[in-house]
Amino acid sequence: MRCPVEDDVVDTDLWDPARYERFADQRARPFLDLLGRIGARDPSLVVDLGCGNGPTTLLAANRWPGARLIGVDRSWQMLDRARELDATNRVQWVQADIAEWNISAAGRPDVVLTNAALQWVPGHEDLIPHWCEQLAEGSWFALQVPGNGDAPSHQLMAEVANDHPRRDELLALLGRNRSAEPERYAELLSGCCGVVDVWETTYLQILDPEGASAHPVLDWVSGTSLRPILAVLVGPEREAFLTDLAERYDDAYPRRSYGVPFPFRRVFAVGRRG
Repeated sequence: MRCPVEDDVVDTDLWDPARYERFADQRARPFLDLLGRIGARDPSLVVDLGCGNGPTTLLAANRWPGARLIGVDRSWQMLDRARELDATNRVQWVQADIAEWNISAAGRPDVVLTNAALQWVPGHEDLIPHWCEQLAEGSWFALQVPGNGDAPSHQLMAEVANDHPRRDELLALLGRNRSAEPERYAELLSGCCGVVDVWETTYLQILDPEGASAHPVLDWVSGTSLRPILAVLVGPEREAFLTDLAERYDDAYPRRSYGVPFPFRRVFAVGRRG
């Protein structure tokens, strides 16, 4: 069995927009659910921290057509793609590490969004109160993060890494991707927000109903959580890792007549300042 392997890369922070966009609809759905719980009616400034390749930021621009939008991400590859999608220059795209970027540099935002990004930011739990303190009264802070660290997709990835000769290095890379539980985000937001709304949803994502991919779950994780490992493994070493992981995924997530069911838990938190 041969697994798809793309060109070798060496930077663990490199992102591949094309690979990420393979599941665009499934990735956008949690953002739309998050957006629906933000009560801002006519914000002047909306900031998207970790905006990625841009489609969800543009959804926010459609929600608030009168607002100024700023999308911030550290990946130049993702921002290049975002600028391509933003044909009318609706958004100001900024390349920066969101952990270091000053959210009030362009004025005090009325809405701060962060969608599927904070799990990549070490110490992000300390940043949330810091960001909220910079918001004006009545402003909104909203986040969504994956909550599937205990799912077979992640556990099997760690098992294959644990059996690898470069075990310590690979496990350290996987350990960078961390999110907290709903209660923790409620606690963090309650310190500075008078209104807090926290929930979780498990989406039963149906991958590859048309049967075009041999390993759709592997395709999914290759665009996100497996990305750091793909960046350091090359040639036969990468091939062997992917083949082993694909076989385990095929057992854990068997194909059905309608596609490959892939449960995915996500955690949401929305707070209103004051």
